[in-house]
Amino acid sequence: MRKFVMAALGGTLAGAVLTTQVAGPLLAQDAAKNTSVYEQLDLFGDIFERIRAQYVEEVDSADLIEAAIDGMLSSLDPHSSYLSPKDAADMRVQTRGSFGGLGIEVTQEEGFVRVVSPMDGTPADDAGVESGDYITHVDGEALMGLTLDEAVNMLRGPVGSEIIITVVREGVDEPFDVSIIRDTIKLTAATARSVGNTIVLRVTTFNDQTYANMSDGLAREVEALGGMKNVEGIVLDLRNNPGGLLNQAIEVSDAFLESGEIVSTRGRNPGESERVNAEAGDLAEGKPMVVLINGGSASASEIVAGALQDHHRAIVVGTKSFGKGSVQTVMPLASDGAMRLTTARYYTPSGRSIQALGVSPDIVVQQPPRLPEAENEEEARPQRTEADLRGSLNNDSLTEDEQRQIEEEREAAEEAAKLRDDDFQLSYAVDLIKGLSTIAMAQ
Repeated sequence: MRKFVMAALGGTLAGAVLTTQVAGPLLAQDAAKNTSVYEQLDLFGDIFERIRAQYVEEVDSADLIEAAIDGMLSSLDPHSSYLSPKDAADMRVQTRGSFGGLGIEVTQEEGFVRVVSPMDGTPADDAGVESGDYITHVDGEALMGLTLDEAVNMLRGPVGSEIIITVVREGVDEPFDVSIIRDTIKLTAATARSVGNTIVLRVTTFNDQTYANMSDGLAREVEALGGMKNVEGIVLDLRNNPGGLLNQAIEVSDAFLESGEIVSTRGRNPGESERVNAEAGDLAEGKPMVVLINGGSASASEIVAGALQDHHRAIVVGTKSFGKGSVQTVMPLASDGAMRLTTARYYTPSGRSIQALGVSPDIVVQQPPRLPEAENEEEARPQRTEADLRGSLNNDSLTEDEQRQIEEEREAAEEAAKLRDDDFQLSYAVDLIKGLSTIAMAQ
């Protein structure tokens, strides 16, 4: 009994020593961290008061605090930021699809403002601004050293006003100026058209209207072609799409998937991870699909491209995407302001993150530069064929209807070939769909 008491006492003493040696330093560490935080806050308060009292000009206290908050958030990553009440209101309007400005999505790289993508049909797009351009000056004033929000505020202005931006472009030796007239940006999130028997779905952004615009447009084109039986395939064009709402990216992906994971998000804490799975139903009814991407395809665009690629539902064609694989949560704050904070990374169904890497296309197809047409270029002389020769024999193996059908198919192929001069990547995608459809019909 005595030995048992001594053993128990020894265990108690050992536990006490262990608590003192391990827990003690840990508690001291936490206390030191808290002390350090309070010291830093005291330092902030000291600087704040000295600025208010001794700066050469009187400053507004609210402006100082707002600038400090914005600096704290923007130091985390390029996508975390503070939104003033006005900026928060503008952001809410933008997700509904109508807002004022130039029509470009920008980010910041090492102090430079880089164009992620110009939006279709906007003043920036009409003026020739391209994905990958760097904007160095606005109306002669340098952007270097400004935060992204400050630079964006300089790009904004009254509708109808002129702005001159200085652009640095890869492959062009000298910076050059571009004049743009600001306008109200009204985005049609998705459009649909047919090239031959291929339906091209062009998705320019992911806002509240995207899925509805896309599905309605697809239904109209299917009906115009006489039903899905006559559709050879679908091209989903996500080039220069800067992203937008996550839920819309999920809906667009789900539209063409029967089952399986679409995307997963993983935050700081394991318990915050989420997975989203597709529900049964494919709007394209299994028809071949090609997804077009380029360096201006970012965020939500990359979710869609990655999901369809991982499930082998579509062939991804074009060039590597932008590589924004993080999720921002907009958190309302006092006085109607908001905070945009990066809270998670997203992953494609195969578990790969595209952060800073982008989605790699299955087939790399560069968009060649558009060459100016030579002035007074003589039209190419049409080639003579057997049918043009006097007294040539008729084709006796085909009926008139069959010959007419062949002629119509040839005209459609020649019309599709003309697309190569305007948009080589899209033309390649349409040709690929035609080949896939032909193989599928033969099986």
